[in-house]
Amino acid sequence: MSQSLTLQHPTGKLTGTIKLPASKSEANRALIIAALSGQESQLHNLSEANDTQLLQRLLQSDDQTIDAEDAGTVMRFLTAYYAVTGQQKLLTGTERMCQRPIKVLVEALRELGASIEYVGEEGYPPLKIGGFKGSGQKHLKVRSDISSQYISALLMIAPLLPEGLELELEGKIGSRPYIEMTLSLMQHFGVSADFSGNIITVKPQKYKAAEFTVESDWSAASYWYSLVALAQEADITLLGLKEKSFQGDRAIADIMYRLGVYTEFTKQGVRLLKKEHERHISLDFSDCPDLAQTVVALSAGIGIAVDMTGLESLRIKETDRIQALQIEVLSLNASLQEVTPGVFSLKPGILQKKELSFRTYQDHRMAMAFAPLALLQPIEIQEPSVVRKSYPRFWEDLQKVGFEVTYN
Repeated sequence: MSQSLTLQHPTGKLTGTIKLPASKSEANRALIIAALSGQESQLHNLSEANDTQLLQRLLQSDDQTIDAEDAGTVMRFLTAYYAVTGQQKLLTGTERMCQRPIKVLVEALRELGASIEYVGEEGYPPLKIGGFKGSGQKHLKVRSDISSQYISALLMIAPLLPEGLELELEGKIGSRPYIEMTLSLMQHFGVSADFSGNIITVKPQKYKAAEFTVESDWSAASYWYSLVALAQEADITLLGLKEKSFQGDRAIADIMYRLGVYTEFTKQGVRLLKKEHERHISLDFSDCPDLAQTVVALSAGIGIAVDMTGLESLRIKETDRIQALQIEVLSLNASLQEVTPGVFSLKPGILQKKELSFRTYQDHRMAMAFAPLALLQPIEIQEPSVVRKSYPRFWEDLQKVGFEVTYN
């Protein structure tokens, strides 16, 4: 496995058509719902991302010890899935996964009647899941400002609960589009729900087998938007994206309009073209936190000042993404500071031509967010294989549009 790669582009001009990976967010929800239906559903265009391939294997596994590796949705979704289906499992993951909190979800499942024990530190994996006896409880209060994956995990099992579920979301609702994606997919498989104010109600009912085709991944598209913004000339077509999408990261099209990219929607997907960018913008990432790294890296490279809110959940991702960004933008002569609680300011500097090497912190999005800077000068990406988590073909796709990739 290569420890680093060197990336550069000889001309800075990009043209081509790219078939993006499928959305792992959609795919992983569809896999859990299909498993809960107990019937044969036909799922098409499942993501090649490691997270999705892993979830497919684990749902078919009879092993008692289940390794969710570094996949957050796999850990959270399987915790709820195994609990409600009464399976006895030991659910674990990588060292970093066992540092990512899961207490909110475990406490909610215990209230509903699940038997779950912590094997190690209280509030963190590994988890010993030991069966389910309905508690008769159907009203739950859950914090909604940490991770929407807890809420999605609970919603997907809600129709199977004896009393259904009435979920009261406390606090600012983060990543709301991901919750709405979950509800839309549940509806596609025959389950209705009501989302009024901060309360989601799901009555006891049964999922129905259905056919579903997973859309291309808007998160993966974000890196191509960044590439177009940084290129001298660009005309890039991305296949399989929809203007009306379940995915919250569809917001990248609107964000990047301000950062120098025009989106033309076509029957096949989107066509990306360059335009003038603004010099100073303000953005709220509450509904699309996975886009923050792309925007920060691009803005630091291109010289755009950005004021940002809605980054709270980045602390508990694959790495502490805020800290990782703060460190890595320093080499671009930029700074990322929390100016008031919850408000971050990116101040770009003048990029000096020097050797640039970016660490990835075992985080796929760090690698792909900083890769487009190779359009400005040759760069090194450390531990490039991390992209397998969501976009295994990323480096190969860059080669298709003229990047020179050298594994060190």
